[in-house]
Amino acid sequence: MKGVVLVGGTGSRLRPLTNIINKHLLPVGDMPMIQYAIEKLAKAGVFDILIITGKQSSGLYVDYLGGGERFGVNLTYKIQEKAGGIAQALALAEDFVHSDEKFVVILGDNLFEDNLHPIIHTFEKQVEGAMVILKEVADPRRYGVASMKDGHIDRIEEKPEKPNSNYAVTGIYLYDSSVFAIIKSQVPSARGELEITDVNNVYAAAGALTHTFFTGWWIDAGTHESLFQATLLVRKEEI
Repeated sequence: MKGVVLVGGTGSRLRPLTNIINKHLLPVGDMPMIQYAIEKLAKAGVFDILIITGKQSSGLYVDYLGGGERFGVNLTYKIQEKAGGIAQALALAEDFVHSDEKFVVILGDNLFEDNLHPIIHTFEKQVEGAMVILKEVADPRRYGVASMKDGHIDRIEEKPEKPNSNYAVTGIYLYDSSVFAIIKSQVPSARGELEITDVNNVYAAAGALTHTFFTGWWIDAGTHESLFQATLLVRKEEI
């Protein structure tokens, strides 16, 4: 299975830090944020990884990560010329993934404790479709929220005012190659982006979206507070 790490975006919630550097290169503990995603994939047996980033910091990624040899992986790079949403960035992976392959996607600002290996193993046995990883949170209004029916995801609502559950959809997704056709069928949302939630809801409507849960900690390190909390969690894990 191949891996895709998305590290584009403007990181507006982390300004002024991100005025000069992409947020995924900011330190969390003793490593840049992106290194955690790469190491998680390597530990799960995913060694062929595509990094999708914007132009601003692309050279810094190459300087730091190189071809991935020192991390035990093979890295390929693609540039998202203009920010247009997670799904738009993911579309750039189409010629990286073979038509009969499944793959795992990590949003680079998602840090987590669990080992991905058993999750990937389960998805490899899934005949087709997609899988999302959920985490129960105290305030799900900040996230995409899974609305459940009979133990399955009926629909994902993006940042709902009145969530139907406490299950946040984390930024780790597993797809078969049909995702690229689904992305092509989407239209931009009100904010002008191709939304990954809309893509996942196509799978949900077809009964092809499965899910599992993180049992350890998970954090979206996209704000100053959550970046600080991520550092504390990583440090605690290392002690």
